[in-house]
Amino acid sequence: MTSEQNEPDVQNLETPDQLPLLPVRDIVVFPYMVLPLFVGREMSIKAIEAALAGDRMIFLATQKALDVENPKPEDIHQVGTIGIIMRMLKLPDERIKILVQGLAKGKVQDYIQTEPYYSVRITKMAETKPAASLEAEAVMRTVKEQIEKIVGLGKVLMPDVMVVIENLEDPGRLADMVASNLGLKVEVTQAVLEIEDPVARLRRVSEILSKEVEVLSMQQKIQAQAKGEMDKTQREYFLREQLKAIQKELGELDERAEEVAEFRKRIKDAKMSEKVFKECEKHLKRLEKMHPDTAESATVRTYLEWMVELPWSKKSKDNLDIKAAAKVLDEDHYDLEKVKERILEYLAVRKLKDKMKGPILCFVGPPGVGKTSLGKSIARALGREFVRISLGGVRDEAEIRGHRRTYVGALPGRIIQGIKQAGTSNPVFMMDEVDKVGMDFRGDPSAALLEVLDPEQNHAFSDHYLGVPFDLSEVMFITTANLMDPILSALRDRMEIIEIPGYTEEEKLGIAQKYLIPRQLKEHGITEEHIQIATPALHQIVSHYTREAGVRNLEREIANVMRKVAKKVAEGKVQCYTITPTNLNKYLGVTKFQPEAEQEKDEIGVGTGLAWTETGGDVLYIEATSMKGKGQLTLTGHLGDVMKESAQAALSYVRSRETLLGINPDIFSKTDIHIHVPAGAIPKDGPSAGITMATALASLLSNIPVRRDVAMTGEVTLRGRVLPIGGLKEKILAAKRAKLSTVILPTRNEKDLEEIPKHLLRGIKFVFAETMDDVIKAALRRSSPPKQVRVNGRAPTDRPRARRKSSRTLPRKRGSRSRPLAPAV
Repeated sequence: MTSEQNEPDVQNLETPDQLPLLPVRDIVVFPYMVLPLFVGREMSIKAIEAALAGDRMIFLATQKALDVENPKPEDIHQVGTIGIIMRMLKLPDERIKILVQGLAKGKVQDYIQTEPYYSVRITKMAETKPAASLEAEAVMRTVKEQIEKIVGLGKVLMPDVMVVIENLEDPGRLADMVASNLGLKVEVTQAVLEIEDPVARLRRVSEILSKEVEVLSMQQKIQAQAKGEMDKTQREYFLREQLKAIQKELGELDERAEEVAEFRKRIKDAKMSEKVFKECEKHLKRLEKMHPDTAESATVRTYLEWMVELPWSKKSKDNLDIKAAAKVLDEDHYDLEKVKERILEYLAVRKLKDKMKGPILCFVGPPGVGKTSLGKSIARALGREFVRISLGGVRDEAEIRGHRRTYVGALPGRIIQGIKQAGTSNPVFMMDEVDKVGMDFRGDPSAALLEVLDPEQNHAFSDHYLGVPFDLSEVMFITTANLMDPILSALRDRMEIIEIPGYTEEEKLGIAQKYLIPRQLKEHGITEEHIQIATPALHQIVSHYTREAGVRNLEREIANVMRKVAKKVAEGKVQCYTITPTNLNKYLGVTKFQPEAEQEKDEIGVGTGLAWTETGGDVLYIEATSMKGKGQLTLTGHLGDVMKESAQAALSYVRSRETLLGINPDIFSKTDIHIHVPAGAIPKDGPSAGITMATALASLLSNIPVRRDVAMTGEVTLRGRVLPIGGLKEKILAAKRAKLSTVILPTRNEKDLEEIPKHLLRGIKFVFAETMDDVIKAALRRSSPPKQVRVNGRAPTDRPRARRKSSRTLPRKRGSRSRPLAPAV
């Protein structure tokens, strides 16, 4: 049920000091403002009822926060408007609709009543009419002009409001009228209401209007730009459609039809498999239906371009002439017979069998030995295209498998990119630094390579971008690595490992004369008429200016000499400069490396050991000395844990042979023993110095000197057995450099000599030891055999020794390679 009351006469109404308070939200009520209000809160309804029971006057104050349902006095602004309820209408949902008119501004002095509604004592804020002044006139004109501007910029104001604003001459009323109709934020409008001075209030309104003009100007500019772009797009669309209609009438194909026709022809020419062909046709039909300017159209077009440019059926013809291939390999690389033989074997099988899977090789060796350049040489020998990618530092699996097409800027992985670059489906594909692949939260690229480098799976390699299988079975994959340990075990199992050891000094000499010097002559613009490097000088560069497994530094030193000569030739001093050992230091400065000094005489407690390093072999002089003490063993020389354990085992063996060696048993409890390996700044580790340490201890404690011309390497056990070692080639080379005549090796390493070039073995006598007794017999220089106590015709520590080859080959042990400069002894 609804009821309506008549509008009262608002003229000549006196304002009482105490009025009911009606908190309002979302709006600030100004004097002379007439507006409807919907009231639903119980407190507000009771305040209206109290006002209607009296003189119908009520105080309207704005809440500070809009979300407070039951505001407290501190939640309501102090300054508000005294209003009169002109009409009241009860609605069916128990709410009340009232029409109020603001009469004058007022300020709350205190709250007289808080229940069941707020009743406040107020003070009326009298509006003083300012005296006419130029400032007030100027501000009023400015405000009226600004109102016209914002209406011109699109701000909607009621026409009758505009008429009232134009006719107002009172600054205060003008400010109130403008502020109440601009639709500003409650905080800003309330701040305007609280300003008592009419001119100041109008100035504040003028500032607000200036900001509003700037905002509306920017908004209109943005809308104009957007409309211009839209108009341009619509115009282009209409023109394009008209062009299509004209071309259709003339019987000409448009660009889109030409593009689709070209793609269809290229898809047919690519000779794809049935599955791939259907996928391409599906995307081509999608492209045909799309608008050419859409982003999806560009993505589909890029995908189709990749598909038609891949060599699905293009293959290069292999050069099956084995002699010609061998000639190419010999021209490009010195030695490396094992690798060359493997490539020629592949060619031979390929000649006998048309279809065969491409081999997957892994070249493992120190830096600078020619692993990468060997891949180029293999491609040239086979007559295939060569592709190389570097896997060093790759951490994202998508680098191998590609990104899915859902990503912006997606591309295939490096494998498919390399195949496209080669232009054939059977190139020689080299993956450099496979041991330096990283792994993080983006995936493990090594695991992604498992499918690529597996002959049983790579015939259907799936790249995430392509989404269809690609046949990699005829690709010859070659990977390179410096170390085997970091490579994933499953990946290592899929590859054929070919070890490329470091070069000997003689090999480096041959490489320099055959390859490096001619190349550097060409790169520096000089000829053999300008420079001649004598073989002894070249040998000195190899031995005294470089220490490496490969030949990179050797080439740098040769280039250094070439630059010095090129400078003199450029200055006009043209002649043939001969480089000899005597004048080499003028070009390269003082020598960087000195070979290990040879021992002058046989010494007690000094054994000569052989060590393996990544830069080649080296000689270690292991020293042992004794002093008064309590039987402690001291080890120095930056030794690793394995080498320290070898020293303990060597000492235990010597103690067990005290009777055989003629050692006083009391010496072990009254003497401290110190073992030192010189070059203490260089870390050393590995078990193969065991027999050298045992020999040095046996010499020290038995007072028998060790032969200075004998070097040895091998692991020793507590029972005196000599176990095999690795790095044999490098160690023999080190012995040859040190001019040692005899090398003691484990018996089980005798078979490994067959793989070492014969010229390295000349001038060296090899002694093969089964037990430590054999080593001591060959290494110690005895004047007469020591006395032995025999029991039943045999020394108690003797055992029968059979000089026979072991039928079981143990795995080679090279010691730790985790630190590149650490010799494994």
